[in-house]
Amino acid sequence: QVQLVESGGGLVQAGGSLRLSCAASGRTFSPYAMGWFRQAPGKEREFVAADRWTAGLIQYADSVKGRFTVSRDNAQNMVYLQMNSLKPEDTAVYYCGGGGTSFYGLSNPRTYAYWGQGTQVTVSS
Repeated sequence: QVQLVESGGGLVQAGGSLRLSCAASGRTFSPYAMGWFRQAPGKEREFVAADRWTAGLIQYADSVKGRFTVSRDNAQNMVYLQMNSLKPEDTAVYYCGGGGTSFYGLSNPRTYAYWGQGTQVTVSS
């Protein structure tokens, strides 16, 4: 059974940092793109950051460039999102995705076959 489980969310003040983790199990995710998306209340899910290390690809949403960093530990089947200089507008549920065998681009949700349950990030002003 393939699973992605996010952790590391919480409440933080503006300007603070959090590191989200995504633990993958049930298959090896290293050959595939792994990404982070988020969804704020009343809004659609949006792309945050992703990489496809086998192709040397990495991409960030403009809103997080310079503040967030995506990384992975393929040996541990883990992917991370380091979030610095957090802003209230970063408040959302953050989802990890991965494992899709067809590639539609890093920012396209169709690239990701599996999703975690999400972890809440709340940034207070």
